[in-house]
Amino acid sequence: MDDPNVTYITFDAYVEMQKYRYLYFVIMLSAFVTILYSNGTVVYVIYAHENLHQPMYVFIAALLVNSLLYSTAVYPKLLVDSLSDRQVITYPACLFQWFMFYSFGGSEFLLLAVMAYDRYVAICKPLQYSAILRRRTVGIFLAVSWFLPFCCNAAAVALSARQKLCRFSINGILCSSTVHSLHCQDSNHALRVAMSAYGLVLLFHLVVLSLVLILFSYIRILLVSYQSSKEVIMYHPLFNPFVYGLKMKEISKHLSAHFHLEPQLNASV
Repeated sequence: MDDPNVTYITFDAYVEMQKYRYLYFVIMLSAFVTILYSNGTVVYVIYAHENLHQPMYVFIAALLVNSLLYSTAVYPKLLVDSLSDRQVITYPACLFQWFMFYSFGGSEFLLLAVMAYDRYVAICKPLQYSAILRRRTVGIFLAVSWFLPFCCNAAAVALSARQKLCRFSINGILCSSTVHSLHCQDSNHALRVAMSAYGLVLLFHLVVLSLVLILFSYIRILLVSYQSSKEVIMYHPLFNPFVYGLKMKEISKHLSAHFHLEPQLNASV
């Protein structure tokens, strides 16, 4: 029974759920379990082995933890809705989902930028690597990568919560920027303008500046690599965790041992 004192929002993008609901559920559950298991395994391997407690591996673990938290904020609701006759959410929960969606998304870009900077220092300034990326510096980078998006998005959600609602359905399956479509057009004009301007500033600082730092770092890396070798291998920054994370020798070695793919990890010659 719906509480008359609680505002509910309906998702309108679910189509033919009655016919394909179990198929959708299995696909999303498989994806969710795969994300939890694969990312969780690598994070555990990095945590469990002290020789991996280095800035490079710490940043990889942080990126994977961020993916775990992002998935946990999104998939459970999708799984419930796929089996439900009505896809609804309370407005406070919708704002919270919006907050988590963009906060972890922003952290993803900042962590990728930090990882690119780590590789830039390691390749372009190898003798200064230990002095630049000290434990305290790594901690500051991680704190900024998580808390900056959270603080920025908290302000955006607080502004949105003050808006009057005239619509109670969202053309989507999640609460994201589509929340703005629920607001009354005749509500506080100055507040709506402030929200739009704030969103643009947030997008520029969290996404655009992160991409600029990523491009700068990899361009410098490519220039140094070109000067030292005729073979330069190019990768898209979004594949960064796989390039120097999951495929790295140390992590691969411990993963193999974790799954007993190698009879003896430290076999003597």
